[in-house]
Amino acid sequence: MTVKRDRPENKMWGGRFAGGPAQIMEEINASVDVDRRLWREDTEGSKAHAAMLSSAGIITAADAVAIASGLDKIADEIESGAFVFSTALEDVHMNIEARLKQLIGEPAARLHTARSRNDQVATDFRLWTRRACDQAGEALKDLQRALAAKASSHADTIMPGFTHLQTAQPITFGHHCLAYVEMFDRDRGRFEDARTRLNECPLGAAALAGTAFPIDRVMTAKELSFERPCANSLDAVSSRDFALEMLSAATIAASQLSRLAEEIVLWVSPQFGFVRLSDAFSTGSSIMPQKRNPDAAELIRAKVGRIGAAFVNLLFVMKGLPLAYAKDLQDDKAATFAAFDDFVLSCAAMTGMIKDMEVDEAVMREAAARGHSTATDLADWLVRALNIPFRDAHHLTGKIVSLADEKGLRLDALSLDDFCSIESRITDDVFSVLSIDASVASRTSYGGTAPDEVRKQAKRWLEELK
Repeated sequence: MTVKRDRPENKMWGGRFAGGPAQIMEEINASVDVDRRLWREDTEGSKAHAAMLSSAGIITAADAVAIASGLDKIADEIESGAFVFSTALEDVHMNIEARLKQLIGEPAARLHTARSRNDQVATDFRLWTRRACDQAGEALKDLQRALAAKASSHADTIMPGFTHLQTAQPITFGHHCLAYVEMFDRDRGRFEDARTRLNECPLGAAALAGTAFPIDRVMTAKELSFERPCANSLDAVSSRDFALEMLSAATIAASQLSRLAEEIVLWVSPQFGFVRLSDAFSTGSSIMPQKRNPDAAELIRAKVGRIGAAFVNLLFVMKGLPLAYAKDLQDDKAATFAAFDDFVLSCAAMTGMIKDMEVDEAVMREAAARGHSTATDLADWLVRALNIPFRDAHHLTGKIVSLADEKGLRLDALSLDDFCSIESRITDDVFSVLSIDASVASRTSYGGTAPDEVRKQAKRWLEELK
């Protein structure tokens, strides 16, 4: 059911203006279509402010009770879809205030005592950004769990490791998955750091200079679970670096999501054939019936552009603003909200793909054996067995690789005579290091690709991410 009300009149500017704004001014000035998303933060902040005003003796306890009750009713209306937002009232804050006056009358007019829309908006936006950091962290944590579980299942699955997208050394698929677990953990830490720094309360800064009313800013901050009040009223209302920091964290994390998405796009192609996505995360072609397109991965790959653009957008909004508030700051939210939505959606889609993908272990294994991937193992053997300096061993191995290419053979298919034609001291023992299994098993250094090491790391992560 929709709550029907007459078109409200915006009296916010008081007696200073005799006439109303032009239609075009009303349109460019209105932000309610964007900032209505802050309704929950706005009602929470207003209830905390009213409680503080009552505690300080600035408004009566009865007025504070009426305000809290009215705000609860408004929150219920908005949550149920019954609330009617009006662009004539510019933003979510004035819409809620106007409805509060309809519901409770005169006490509603006392709510704005000792505050301005400047500190009100800054507080709401900080509350929203704090929640966004928490939600982004949880989304990344879900993705980490999926990757750690996949790593545990594929600790023994051998695949080629690449540099320059050229076969470098054999690794395990589990090891590859754990690389992203580490990367996304740093991303999660960046969101946590941003949350820590933003957790100061602007309420009570008023327009820019503070207020002459005997308010208790510590009480308001505590009521809203902030660590402390902002210590400078100018900074409190005019800074948006907290949103910039959240967008920076999202941009970096999105770039790493994009790297994983790019690998999935490669892996599902027939040229690689490493993994397969089910119909749940694939689409078809309108003309080519054989196609299975990794559209979810491709769309994630594209999102980093939108998220990074939101960061740059807000950066350019802020770069030339003198203190304190300017209307430019009204444009701080649209791109920020959109970037956050894109980010959490991308995390969810990537988590789904990781859980969904089927790994073709045989194809991965065969690919790992190509490209002389155990050449480094051969060079290391020459160092250990023959006491040859590594640079010399590297040179000799290069010659052996060239010989294998000439013969069209893999290193482990060369004969002992072939090896001895390059270095006469080589013995049969060299063949013990030339298999991809031996290569992978030998990488037992902390953080290496050896299956036992991968299992340890996967177990550690699954415990930490519970």
